[in-house]
Amino acid sequence: MKKTLRLGLIGSGFMGKTHVFGFAAAARVFDLPYEVEMTAIADVTMAQAEAARAALGFQRATDDWRSLVADPEIDLIDITAPNALHKEMALAAIAAGKHVYCEKPLAPLSADAREMAEAAEKAGIKTQVGFNYLCNPMLALAKEMIAGGELGEIRGYRGLHAEDYMADAGAPFTFRHDPAGGGALADIGSHALATAEYLLGPITRVMGDCVTMIPQRPDGRGGTRPVETDDVGRAFLHFANGASGSVEGNWIATGRKMQHDFEVYGTKGALAFSQERFNELHFYSTADAKGRQGFRRIEAGPDHVPYGRFCVAPGHQLGFNDLKAIEVAGYLEAIAGLRPEPFNFRAGLRIQTLVETIHKSARVGSWLEVDG
Repeated sequence: MKKTLRLGLIGSGFMGKTHVFGFAAAARVFDLPYEVEMTAIADVTMAQAEAARAALGFQRATDDWRSLVADPEIDLIDITAPNALHKEMALAAIAAGKHVYCEKPLAPLSADAREMAEAAEKAGIKTQVGFNYLCNPMLALAKEMIAGGELGEIRGYRGLHAEDYMADAGAPFTFRHDPAGGGALADIGSHALATAEYLLGPITRVMGDCVTMIPQRPDGRGGTRPVETDDVGRAFLHFANGASGSVEGNWIATGRKMQHDFEVYGTKGALAFSQERFNELHFYSTADAKGRQGFRRIEAGPDHVPYGRFCVAPGHQLGFNDLKAIEVAGYLEAIAGLRPEPFNFRAGLRIQTLVETIHKSARVGSWLEVDG
């Protein structure tokens, strides 16, 4: 009989719901090492918490996240609260002996992320940061093709995460505009950076350019508030494997809803991918006959693990919440000691270090080495 893992969720917004969907789907798609019980949920007000409890199937609700963290019945704390609260909540959960699943970015500053990672490692706590785009079987295939030499020597990389949810200058100031760790590069460019290193390995040097195109936003009280964070964050990159490239995080890209794209160029071939069609990977091979060359589509199907757990036929496609279910399954296996943590707090620290180094490079106007 499986052990029960009792979950406490902090935050019931979009990402909170997405995490719940991930746990629910994972339980039915994978042979998980635990039965996950939706034990308690916390939110800003009791009304919000109670509404979320009823909608998402939790047993209890509270407006005090500290009481949830202190609850001896809860084994796993899942944090989907605003970025600036991650550190305090995670450290409290670690001190209480709970495993911690936290949405990205892990913390506003790399120093905070380092403190969180070191605390978890010292306490033997298993952690996970929400980078579920990396759970796509098509990204695993791309990584396998690159590592297997199918593209030859890698020469270049282009990564982009562009959306338009901040394109309206009349949209209000939010926690994502907080100078401590906010901005497009940290919020969505972090995904582009994580994908770049997942595919090609460590980034060693960066040259950043971060710009604020909307210098002030409504404050919700009839006035305005200055914006100090970047609307667009870009960087040129050098990788340890000798390749060079670029990434961009852009939340004012009018018309773009989920453009998490990459292109990889090698001496023998190339790959192209777009999150807006994330069940496809496009491959170009120089070995194809002249007059027959071109990017060909590789379509996701049961041959691309774990697609087959969701559907027995190719072309039917995975969805965003399926990627979260894959992420959840990997994390629960790590908690059970069956595999390493897929993307733990130490990995989250790495991404925050890259973000801060790019920001610093943009300020000083020069190339900088990346620590670690």
